[in-house]
Amino acid sequence: MRWSDEHLYERILAKDASFNGRVLTGVLTTGIYCLPSCPARKPLAINVRFFPDEPAAQAAGLRPCKRCRPDAFYRGEDADLARLEAALAQAAEDPAAFPEVEALAEATGVGVTKLKDLFRDHVHLQPAAFLQRVRIQWACARLAAGQGELTELAMDSGYESASGFHEAFRRQTGLSPGAFRTMLGSDHFTLSLPAGLRVQDVLAFHGRDGQSVSERAAGNRLHKAFLCEGRPSVLSLAFREEAVDVSLQGATGPAAMATAHGAALRLLGWQGDPAAFEAAHPQLAWGRGGLRVLLTLDPFEALVWAILGQQVNLAFAYALRRDLIRLAGLPVEGGLFAHPDAARIAELKIEDLLALRFSRRKAEYLLHAAAEVALGRLLLEGRATATGLARDLLALRGCGPWTAQYVLMRGFGFRDCVPVGDAGLTLALQRWFKLEARPGGAETQALMAPFAPHRSLATFHLWSSLKGTPA
Repeated sequence: MRWSDEHLYERILAKDASFNGRVLTGVLTTGIYCLPSCPARKPLAINVRFFPDEPAAQAAGLRPCKRCRPDAFYRGEDADLARLEAALAQAAEDPAAFPEVEALAEATGVGVTKLKDLFRDHVHLQPAAFLQRVRIQWACARLAAGQGELTELAMDSGYESASGFHEAFRRQTGLSPGAFRTMLGSDHFTLSLPAGLRVQDVLAFHGRDGQSVSERAAGNRLHKAFLCEGRPSVLSLAFREEAVDVSLQGATGPAAMATAHGAALRLLGWQGDPAAFEAAHPQLAWGRGGLRVLLTLDPFEALVWAILGQQVNLAFAYALRRDLIRLAGLPVEGGLFAHPDAARIAELKIEDLLALRFSRRKAEYLLHAAAEVALGRLLLEGRATATGLARDLLALRGCGPWTAQYVLMRGFGFRDCVPVGDAGLTLALQRWFKLEARPGGAETQALMAPFAPHRSLATFHLWSSLKGTPA
């Protein structure tokens, strides 16, 4: 190496992606080695050693970091993706350091045009939209932690003016910064509904299993039982003409209310504004204006549902889900049960699931996925790229392309997914394009290609064209 340790330490403090591939940072206290651009908190200089390559770091007894994944970078799986993910994590941690898209391109080590291509392929967002999102997420986290005055948050999160901050905050959260802070000390809040939101679709979709034990839709109300900050709780949404009143029973405190707010936005498909899709594909959207991709309450719930729904009919999948939630979930008032988290499902035995009419293979798949999440080997939080997440999902036992794409779409809200092999999608494509037979995998991809970069919403429209409720 031709650089001094002092210079290299300065580069890792700056999270300099241009040094990726030139040197590795070894952290003696944690036993890991990282790329210089790693977004994790930086160690003290006394605890750092620098290595020219992976064999040298591994010979010192160190293992690769799970956040910046230097092993993937050095295998050449996708160097651009590795640099992009490191830059995205850095932006989420310190959004003020990225006032413009150009700063994000520099951290990724590419030009702005290439950055936009990478975002299209891996993030399913424009870079500017991503920066807006992480700035507001950062501000929400600070408010939930009781940190910062509103006037300071605007600048600290990367906005040049308080008005720009307030406008972006309201657009992404449905609340002003002041109303969000007030909500944190309450057990309820009210959101003005996005224009054109199809309330009946929201109620029908989340209440599509009329016998569900974890959610209930009745009249203009939706009740969803879930684990909030470790406590069994109920999130209730009461819809009015242009607003929805949201309340939380069970967990209390700022962290619980911040979680409840995020959960409500997911159930409403808040981040999935359909305007661009409807303008580009008016024929497919005709008669269904305002349709959005509605998300599960959290990503793990989507993963569980996708595994349960593999190769069985919907009625049986609903029954399996109900029985699983009764077995491993926690009861709440009103006869509902909070959907179990990964740790609770991982504690089950195969025999427990066989008794519920699970096949042995489905039981093995579910328990393996739950254990991987519970042990932290499969990370579901803070994932910014569909490509990286799909890679990790496909490494799960029994998780194929359909399962991975379904989870990306409904568990994370990625906007350009195609659940190839879905029976409903192939039937809808056959009818829409007047085909003699249902399309296979390659033909499905070709037929869906013109709907990019909105293929998740196109999938929802095609499902809905069958006059049923999407799975």
